Amino acid sequence: MKDNFWQQINKPILVLSPMAGYTESPFRRLVKEIEPSTVLISELVSVEALRRKNDKSLRLIEFAPEEKNYYCVQLFGNSEEAFMDSIKIVEDIGADGIDLNLGCPSPKVVGSGHGSALMKDPCATTKLIEKIVQSTKLPVSVKMRLGFYDDEDLLTIAQNFEGAGIASLAIHGRTTKQKFTGQADWTKIYDVKKYLKIPVLGNGDVTSAKIAVQKLKNLDGMMIGRAALKNPWIFAQARAAFEGREIPGKPDLPEQLDFYRRQAHHAAEYKGETYAMIELRKHFAHFIRGIPNATKYRDQLIRIESLEQLEKIFGEIEKNTE
Repeated sequence: MKDNFWQQINKPILVLSPMAGYTESPFRRLVKEIEPSTVLISELVSVEALRRKNDKSLRLIEFAPEEKNYYCVQLFGNSEEAFMDSIKIVEDIGADGIDLNLGCPSPKVVGSGHGSALMKDPCATTKLIEKIVQSTKLPVSVKMRLGFYDDEDLLTIAQNFEGAGIASLAIHGRTTKQKFTGQADWTKIYDVKKYLKIPVLGNGDVTSAKIAVQKLKNLDGMMIGRAALKNPWIFAQARAAFEGREIPGKPDLPEQLDFYRRQAHHAAEYKGETYAMIELRKHFAHFIRGIPNATKYRDQLIRIESLEQLEKIFGEIEKNTE
């Protein structure tokens, strides 16, 4: 009998949506600190690379002890053999679950027959999922879109995936063809939940706690992605809103800066200072929006190369916004 945390966790379920290049361990562990009920998922990892024990892929699935309860590794690929080999690696590192990426619309991923390309042949994909579920002691969840070109077969596909034994299903309210254009449509996601017993989560355009409450309806929870890059406190805000408590505001600027300062220090320990600072530039570009003189500081932060530079810029921001 599998230990299925998706059935045990308090609802509504909140999940930090995996985002390539953003949701690595230093960021995830701080989100978990802000709202401990948040489920964390790694950046998407290729099963072909992971089975070869590629150094970068092994680094992508690493996690800190603070991320446990609950931390899942998101895998993508289309080879049964590669999935079997990768599952063993994920089990051995002590992850809490496996998440299958059937939703990535990236041309590079789709072009290689991975990610949301698997939605083109749902029958073959269902058989693959069934074999994955049967081959691991970990609960297997799926992240998908409404469909590849349209959403006509969404309910049938979702029911087949449930029949294959998945533990939960997250649906992004756009098709692959839409990528991230237009507004996410949650209507069909609500319809799917009417027919499924497993937890069903919505994803797409949740930008505040109030919107989270509005979008929840009959679902078991939701994934929040891009909004968390600018406001990692959105998970604590959403949890408060779900529980009928007063929604806390974002912390003051010094506390916000401290979050990204700590992220930078964690990242420097994780992958080396210079490389970490280069990788963090995109994080800083998100968070700086909306503060006084944002353009000036953004231009400085997207060129940052050291913790010393970071402290100097953050010090100037604090001094000029007192």
